[in-house]
Amino acid sequence: MTLNGWIQIAVFTAIIVALTRPLGGFLMRVAQGDRQFLSPVLGWLERGFYRVGGIDPNKEQSWLTYAVAMMVFKGLGFLLLYAVLRLQTLLPLNPAGQGAITPDLAFNTAISFLTNTNWQSYGGESTMSFASQMFGLTVQNFLSAAAGIAVALAVIRGFSRRSAKTIGNFWADMTRITIYVLLPLSIIGALVCVWQGIPETFTGTVEATTLEGAKQIIALGPVASQEVIKILGTNGGGFFNVNSAHPFENPTVLINVLQCIAIFALGGALTNTFGRMVRDERQGWAIFAAMALLFVVGVGILYWSESHANPAIASLGVDPSLGNMEGKEVRFGIAQTSIFATATTDTSCGAVDSMHESFLPLGGAVPLVNMMLGEVIFGGVGSGIYGFLLFAIVAVFVAGLMVGRTPEYLGKKIEAREVKLTMLAILCLPLMMLGLTALAVVLPGPLSALSAAGPHGFTEALYAYVEGAANNGSAFAGISANTPFWNTSLGIDMIVGRFFVMIPALAIAGSLAAKKTLPASAGTFPTTGPLFVGLAIGVILIVGGLTFFPAVALGPIVEHYAMNAGTLY
Repeated sequence: MTLNGWIQIAVFTAIIVALTRPLGGFLMRVAQGDRQFLSPVLGWLERGFYRVGGIDPNKEQSWLTYAVAMMVFKGLGFLLLYAVLRLQTLLPLNPAGQGAITPDLAFNTAISFLTNTNWQSYGGESTMSFASQMFGLTVQNFLSAAAGIAVALAVIRGFSRRSAKTIGNFWADMTRITIYVLLPLSIIGALVCVWQGIPETFTGTVEATTLEGAKQIIALGPVASQEVIKILGTNGGGFFNVNSAHPFENPTVLINVLQCIAIFALGGALTNTFGRMVRDERQGWAIFAAMALLFVVGVGILYWSESHANPAIASLGVDPSLGNMEGKEVRFGIAQTSIFATATTDTSCGAVDSMHESFLPLGGAVPLVNMMLGEVIFGGVGSGIYGFLLFAIVAVFVAGLMVGRTPEYLGKKIEAREVKLTMLAILCLPLMMLGLTALAVVLPGPLSALSAAGPHGFTEALYAYVEGAANNGSAFAGISANTPFWNTSLGIDMIVGRFFVMIPALAIAGSLAAKKTLPASAGTFPTTGPLFVGLAIGVILIVGGLTFFPAVALGPIVEHYAMNAGTLY
């Protein structure tokens, strides 16, 4: 560890704090349909979409109608993306002549981009045509991010409204978020990317001569336009196989820093949007503080761990003072890699997407545990805030039990219906993470995908299903998951991890919106101070432990079973 590294982490954190309030206010105005500085420029486009789609933005929906609209939209998006991938040989913009994607891989990829997971069982430049990248994957990068923010706004309305039957209009939310937030930021970002050297071209490849005189074919394509929304929407899904470790996706230190900021910006800002919409910004800052504290602890542990040399590499005579540089780029260093990995998003800044396998054991545990916590450390756009609010409900429920009164949050009584829906959303994650991992490591077929035996091989499988249920998309590099079993099971994992959280969250929003707001009293649990922050973090850690500790115990059990069955290790 160095002073320079800690300064980088401190400056990065300060930038995120500085962006949170202005960006949060802008998101609130967009969510409410208020006039903001982009309205004169892009208002015509918003109104045009409403006319073409026959949408009345003032006609709001109940939580059930909102959820049905979202699922219909997602279903149609899946069919369209699946068709693009299966038919890419017949579509234009395929200079490399890429073949059709196999049915299981097309299913996995379509689900992955639909759910904002962006797990990739393939190498982008060797599998996807330009048409698939642009009209399939990039489009879903916009829509999956917009859907996450839309659901977050709907959930926030549930907390902010009184005696209401509606929580917004899904079509209006999607339109406004895409037009006023994601599209302008992506256009500006893409221009910065092109300025910094990221290609944006329909040229398929270019031939280069290496220093040894050999010929090398280098893939090109419309990279810049996909890169920004990949980062901004916490999508992942890089144009190239190694994601943002590729110099055509992440060519300079400036781009790397901007990518790291973009990963956190919208997730952090939504905490302020929450505070503003419930008319108490302190509520948003309390949530931000809990997320930030978890982030600082995680990045500190990871930075400390990776600043130590890998004993196996040091024994070969490599200078141990450099720390564990395997899987990291010298131009970015360990500090910036630690920032990215602690964010547990599925895109890669400063190292390959599979860099987690190159971490030392404690360093690799940080992103794994963070995903087990439900991706609430700012998390994916939208999913971070509504995921945290589920934990907040559990926190105030526990507080209510301790003082012997009906729990409340922001003046809304938290009753049996809300608690049951919350537990459904929270507990489906460890069920998928642990259940599918156990299934994968005891069946003989899936084991061939693992590159290692013993605990490390088990962790490869565990990490895959944890990231899938957490809609993260990162991986331990050793797993070769492009098989029918892994593609199908990971697809199911991603569906449950996304929609079995989204739909209960919307149901909770509908239930809370219909309730009256009660005035605070002497027995009301404070939700703006250190006590709430500490209790919320405690609940998050306990729920995360439902996955972590059984996984620690499950490893030796399945290893013993598989050894006796003669199929593993």
